[in-house]
Amino acid sequence: MFPTHRQTLKSFSSSDLQSCFTTACGTLQIMVGLFHIGLGPGRTSLVPGDLASLGAAYWLGGVFIVAGILSILAGQFPSRVLVGFTVFMNIAAAIFAIIGILLYAIDLGNASVLWLCDRSRIPARHSHGDNCTNVALHAQTLLVSMDITMMALALLQLFVSVGLSVLGIKFFIVGTKEEKV
Repeated sequence: MFPTHRQTLKSFSSSDLQSCFTTACGTLQIMVGLFHIGLGPGRTSLVPGDLASLGAAYWLGGVFIVAGILSILAGQFPSRVLVGFTVFMNIAAAIFAIIGILLYAIDLGNASVLWLCDRSRIPARHSHGDNCTNVALHAQTLLVSMDITMMALALLQLFVSVGLSVLGIKFFIVGTKEEKV
């Protein structure tokens, strides 16, 4: 009654599978970009020159979204020019993902917000139970969690961008071999 798994796979051609793959990966890239842009305002600037003051979440997200849109378009309408530009954008997105991972890792080292609490007025024996310290530690936990999440998403973006770049380069190599025959 229902087709088997092998019958379903045989009904898809190689180009259909590549189109579905590039669409799925492009959608993933767009989602990662939207997460970066959406969570960017939640990352407060702690010191001048940190990730939030550079606006890194916005430019990382923008590059990831453009690479995702181009990946979807190149999968649906494969032309040499569009695939070439998509490969270029995915290589750029991979480089930006590496930069993002490094910037988030640097921010992880500077994630302390305990300096916000003025401890000079509080005697040392009472500092463990004060509300400011508790709130600062909670905020620090949120910032660290957000940085780790963004690093994981940038790593995912790196893998997807490299995979799509390899697929695009393979498109050029196979196309060149077919033209020679």
